[in-house]
Amino acid sequence: MKLSDRLELVISFVEPGGTAADVGTDHGYVPIELAGRGIVSKAVAMDVREGPLSRAREHIRERGLSDRIETRLSDGVAALRAGEADTVIAAGMGGELIIHILSEGKHLWQSVKHWILSPQSEQARVREWLGANGFRIRRESMICEDGKYYVVMDAVRGAMEGLTAAETEYGPCLLRDRDPVLRGWLQREEQVTGRILESLQGQDGGGAAARRQELEKKRTEIWRLLADWQEARGGPCETEDTRRTFRAKNRKEGNS
Repeated sequence: MKLSDRLELVISFVEPGGTAADVGTDHGYVPIELAGRGIVSKAVAMDVREGPLSRAREHIRERGLSDRIETRLSDGVAALRAGEADTVIAAGMGGELIIHILSEGKHLWQSVKHWILSPQSEQARVREWLGANGFRIRRESMICEDGKYYVVMDAVRGAMEGLTAAETEYGPCLLRDRDPVLRGWLQREEQVTGRILESLQGQDGGGAAARRQELEKKRTEIWRLLADWQEARGGPCETEDTRRTFRAKNRKEGNS
């Protein structure tokens, strides 16, 4: 079985030697690979729908892993008991759903060591919720697959210092580690934001002015991040707008 690069990244976040539960398992590919490769000793594959769970059972039987992977009909982690999993995986779903799963899984907060999260939307909301509820993001990584960008987080219990607006939006670990995929995503976002701003030129009704202000603020922040990134690397900035911003920053500081 060949997994997508996104799921391979998710699996790479699971620490060897423990047990895992996969929420919204769909076809059961993640727990199958975790158990089949010997990364975990046991796994629980959970889904809220019987159809996907039935397909997961079939795939598990085909791989001869029925003694190591249990399938369980569950709304989020409702059917998971404390101590059954060292790691809980919630990937391939929206950020609000992940927040709901975490909130409803309060009975697991102390026993689960790692929450491997890959929200497909509202990543900033997830980071904000984690910080407000006694979790810290230990590790993050980003991947681009088929033109789409995905983030994977490892959240553990513990205090997380107040995140800046940029860290909440783009990821504290991704920014700290200067993740190269994040840099590519920021460059794309800068271009997309610029095109939207161009399309809004001359429009004043329907909240267009407020929208332009919001987008200008976003683009300015992206310029700042990319300029700082390039300054740290000692290399040239790659977009014309970022070049202008970077030169203006140097002039303001009295550099040539």
